[in-house]
Amino acid sequence: MATYVLVHGAYQGGWIWKPVAEQLRAAGHRVLAPTLDGCGERHDQVRPGITVATHGQEIAKLLFYEDLDRVMLVGTSSGGMVICKAAELARDRIGRLFFIDALALMSGERVGDIVKRAAPNDTNSITTGPTKADAEKRLFADLDPETRAWALARYTPHPVAALEAPVELASFWSQNWPTTVVRCRRAVNPPEAHQRRTAERLKGDWHELDTGHYPMLSQPEQLTRLLLAPVS
Repeated sequence: MATYVLVHGAYQGGWIWKPVAEQLRAAGHRVLAPTLDGCGERHDQVRPGITVATHGQEIAKLLFYEDLDRVMLVGTSSGGMVICKAAELARDRIGRLFFIDALALMSGERVGDIVKRAAPNDTNSITTGPTKADAEKRLFADLDPETRAWALARYTPHPVAALEAPVELASFWSQNWPTTVVRCRRAVNPPEAHQRRTAERLKGDWHELDTGHYPMLSQPEQLTRLLLAPVS
């Protein structure tokens, strides 16, 4: 039995992993899909001061308090930044990192250096996210209508500093990490060049799925197979 910790991206919560979590559990594995501070069902708690660093600390503490070892730590989209920080803080508890169409920034980089948005976000001092019109036009647009409506009903703005502030990493990129990178071919962001940089710098396994940015909802069976596959 392996232990999987699934970390969501911006505008999401642990809910986005539901189909994959169910399949991993059915295969006999332990699965945790936490919702990060200020996100999803915890959005009422959003406040200044929530950053990638505090999200990473949150995941590292989860690994400690749940006594988790050899963890398969999975991050998607901006959750890739979170698992980098969490891994740095909980080095001895990590079995493998999975970046699922994910951002993995160098220390000092900002998401805006990598991601070029089709329309500006609606941003204030606490949160950032697509405008209502932009969300209805393109967020989860590659999903079937029923799944898209389910996902849109759960969308929440993201803590602004956790998406806009520079990333702070002290030692992540100087360490060796067993890594798998999964790129979604139909997604514009994160760009392919960014994801290939992650795979190359970490000497990770590279896979692609012919789907959009939310493979855990559009192709959960295929993504689950990659999470379960033997690694090189």
